[in-house]
Amino acid sequence: MKDVAARAGVGLKTVSRVVNEEPGVTPDTMARVQAAIDALGFRRNDSARLLRTRRTASVGLVLEDLADPFYAALSRAVEDVASAHGALLFTGSSTENPRREQELVLAFCARRVDGLVVVPAGDDHRYLSPEIDAGVATVFVDRPAGRIDADVVLTDNAGGTRTGVAHLIAHGHRRIGFIGDQPGIHTAAQRLRGYREAMADAGLTVRPEWYAMGPTTPDRVQAALAVMLSGPEPVTALFAGNNRVTVSAVRVLSGRPERIALVGFDDFELADLLDPPVTVVAQDAPGLGRTAAQLLFRRLDGAVEGTSRVELPARLVPRGSGEIPPSS
Repeated sequence: MKDVAARAGVGLKTVSRVVNEEPGVTPDTMARVQAAIDALGFRRNDSARLLRTRRTASVGLVLEDLADPFYAALSRAVEDVASAHGALLFTGSSTENPRREQELVLAFCARRVDGLVVVPAGDDHRYLSPEIDAGVATVFVDRPAGRIDADVVLTDNAGGTRTGVAHLIAHGHRRIGFIGDQPGIHTAAQRLRGYREAMADAGLTVRPEWYAMGPTTPDRVQAALAVMLSGPEPVTALFAGNNRVTVSAVRVLSGRPERIALVGFDDFELADLLDPPVTVVAQDAPGLGRTAAQLLFRRLDGAVEGTSRVELPARLVPRGSGEIPPSS
């Protein structure tokens, strides 16, 4: 830093302000300092910074699967907020495995991240209590933490599903199926609740064969849908509990002669280009990530209010598949 200061003709404090993106430096002086930094190949000493500030300017993000477009959009939003705060983001996928989630979280903590954004896979997060007590700011997103009180940012899963199922009912359907994810997952349970509530609000009975919860593999979805479409009272419409279920349902329904109405929770790429275009209940994945990251950095900046629970709305996007009338 002394060499940079000498070359730019400024004091050490001015160089420090430029390097750490602090205010109080004129544009002309900042340009001279930056030119000196570039010429000398100066790099900030983050180890020294850690000793001085006890902050590493890094945060960890643990989510279900980075390959899932929903989580990719969420991750990008977290990264954008982290970058705006001069922080580096470390990301890992839990693959819906509680042990893997814990391993990732504790690995990030061992690397002294300042904070964590976590999409929980497990339902017991007491293992995080010592880290939170030690000052690691933590925000949960998409699903709440288990057995600890912590900040969380959610989608209104039940409300969004109620809206989607009510949309099918408004178009004349009375026999509506629901295929969801594993029942132990918070979002899946909330969406099933929304389905039941919408049917009850309309005075409709839900038959046991009209709903199925479990893995979202194509084979399982196909088998569940086959049951719903057979028998004396087959469904005339389907609400799909997430984008993976919706895609599998589209493949099955496209090969059948009768037209089955379909609404899916979560938007997905090319949904508007299918025939018919797929009606969805869309979450704001970037909004979830951005809100969680902003809350995290408020905590890191010293916010001391009680834990927050933020719930974002889901939005019905009618496109055609959810507006197909019942054929019988």
